[in-house]
Amino acid sequence: MQSRRNFIGHVASGLAGTLASSNVLGANDRIRLGVIGAGARGQQLIREAGACPNTEIAALADIFTVRLDEARSAAPGARTFQDPRQLLEDKSIDAVLIATPQHLHGAHFLDAIDAGKHVFQEKTMAFTVDEAKRMRAAHRKGKRVVQVGHQICSSGLLTDATAWLAAGDVGRVTAIHAHMYRNTPHGKPQWSRPVHPEMTPDNVQWEAFLGDAPELEFDANRYANWRYFWDYSGGNVYENLCHQLAFWYKAMDLTIPSRVTMTGGVYLWKDGREVPDTMSVSMEHAEELLFTWDSGFGNNHLGSTEEVLGTDGTLVKGQQIRYVPQKVNRPDGVEILGRTRTEPRAHMQNFLDCIRSGKEPNCPFDLGYRVSIACRMAVESYRQSRTVGWDPAREEIV
Repeated sequence: MQSRRNFIGHVASGLAGTLASSNVLGANDRIRLGVIGAGARGQQLIREAGACPNTEIAALADIFTVRLDEARSAAPGARTFQDPRQLLEDKSIDAVLIATPQHLHGAHFLDAIDAGKHVFQEKTMAFTVDEAKRMRAAHRKGKRVVQVGHQICSSGLLTDATAWLAAGDVGRVTAIHAHMYRNTPHGKPQWSRPVHPEMTPDNVQWEAFLGDAPELEFDANRYANWRYFWDYSGGNVYENLCHQLAFWYKAMDLTIPSRVTMTGGVYLWKDGREVPDTMSVSMEHAEELLFTWDSGFGNNHLGSTEEVLGTDGTLVKGQQIRYVPQKVNRPDGVEILGRTRTEPRAHMQNFLDCIRSGKEPNCPFDLGYRVSIACRMAVESYRQSRTVGWDPAREEIV
């Protein structure tokens, strides 16, 4: 087996030559897709993309043989590979869907852009600041369509929120309060996955899984429950805060936070996880707005909600979105429930439409970049037990 550094690869010096020929598709052309990462999320993307008109799931890549076998049921005609580079060598594949663990996102993105593919990149887009910057350089040179997997950016909720904000009905916003809470039965920890009996060194490309993470002997639990460990995961910040940030960063065009503070701990699930199960994040933005987010895995009463607090009104978002006037400034204002429909598979269809049209997708690279940096700032604050800042000139966490 090749070394994991070689397996992951990097942006080749010959990128410009690789991408010299255009792969812009016509409005009615069939799009051939490859999938890198055929686990639960990857299989969901296979189903979504396969249900969109004029698409074909042509190839699948996963480092665990069992996942490839499972994914074949959703894409029976697809070729399968354990090494994603073999998938990327197929010049007939137009685009790839990347649904690998978070610490591998950058490497697979760089390889896909290097191969001239359009990319649907699952969240959180980048794992580190350095990775985000390398991905940005490749994206700018590659000029391919990149859609980041914040599906909420293709929702009717966003259409309604943007309209209310643009109309001035909310007034001057100085605070956003966000929550993300879940609960599970006793003895069933959040995110816990059983170790499959076939998760063995023979069936899992362990070096490929590690990527640039610290070298360790094969550990089936770390592979199955990678979300527990800082080497591969940003915890619930990367799983769910990212979505809530992406929605309001897009609706309000917010920039990377100037300062972030995160506190919390593993208060409930003493199962070896390193990432916290209870946490609070406070993000100060240059727009003179404070975005706060709290999350926990021991009670689901608050659910996944946000409240945007303006001088003239409040936007309350959960499964639906509504506008509530501040009577002190809008005495004649009335409460309004959002009504814009979200079409099935809207985010995936938008990605495919943009491949054909060349237009910017609903969650473009720059939005994914800003969200990635904000999430990394939160994780660094927690791990360093201090408030961190963002230096926009040097583009570094300080």
